[in-house]
Formats: sequence, C-alpha cells, structure tokens
Amino acid sequence: MKTLDYVLLALVIIGAINWGLIGFLQFDLVRMLFGDMTILSRIIYAVVGLSGLYAISYYGRIRSISS
Repeated sequence: MKTLDYVLLALVIIGAINWGLIGFLQFDLVRMLFGDMTILSRIIYAVVGLSGLYAISYYGRIRSISS
C-alpha cells in the first residue's frame, strides 16, 4: 500500500506542476507531449484526477497518526 501511495502522490505532484505551468505560463505540458485530447492524454488526465481523489484519504491517515 505504501508503494501505491508514493506512485499516486507523484502523479498528483505532476498534475500540480502541469496546472502551475498552465496558470503561470499558459503552457500545457501534457498536451505538448501527447497531443490535444488524444486518447493517451485523456488517460493521463483521468489517472492524475483519480490520484487526486485518492490523495484525499491522506487527510484521514495523517489525522489518525497524529492522534
């Protein structure tokens, strides 16, 4: 489970960096690398989004560790 946490956290960080690039520089790295809404880029966006949803569970685990 710990390996999954690290992989998904890395995907969330990659997604955050991409959003930062979009916000600050109007540059979408995923679109540049994989094309504008190709099936591969859509899969990448979906996996990063699911990783973000999974990362919500980190709050519960942090809370249970600190208690």
